[in-house]
Amino acid sequence: MRITLEKLGKRFNREWIFRNLDFTFEHGNTYTITGPNGSGKSTLLQILWGQLPQSTGLVKYELNGKDIPLPEIFRYLSIATPYMDLIEEFTLIEMVKFHFRFKKIRDNLSIEDLINVMELTHASHKNISNFSSGMRQRLKLALAFYSNTNLIFLDEPLTNLDKKAAQWYWENLLGLPKECLIFIASNQEHEYPADSIKLDIMGYK
Repeated sequence: MRITLEKLGKRFNREWIFRNLDFTFEHGNTYTITGPNGSGKSTLLQILWGQLPQSTGLVKYELNGKDIPLPEIFRYLSIATPYMDLIEEFTLIEMVKFHFRFKKIRDNLSIEDLINVMELTHASHKNISNFSSGMRQRLKLALAFYSNTNLIFLDEPLTNLDKKAAQWYWENLLGLPKECLIFIASNQEHEYPADSIKLDIMGYK
């Protein structure tokens, strides 16, 4: 998987969030989008995964040398963000089953196996509405990590996670297949690998 940006820009009203962004993202790498709070990290991710339109420039997706049209890109990606909604009325097991109606599960895991990997077996029949913020974040991350997709987007992934859950995050992040293309938006060094390729959004103001 490859994503190529050509003269990409985004503005809201008259304010440019970023512009003239030329970059190529290649599979097998982890890219960290850095910059202070409010600088446009999340906005860039939302453009890359197809949620927001850019104001200027092009975003090109390729897989095995073939172009992927924007309306199809959702099939190839997984997302975990603190602001992503979950279905409050579902229990954990219902939420996981619902998610994997639309995505294939990685490593041929069963639903029960994945809930065990999350270390949330005790909450299998608990409503999401009664989950703590940390449990919600671990669920979101697990759905992203274990969806069999080429692109993985993580926005501030350690939000609401305690020390033990942070260790769980790192074990699963480093266990992702080498062919994945991973994006992490963060201004915290403990959230992304030291050897990730960094793109400072402040360089495109």
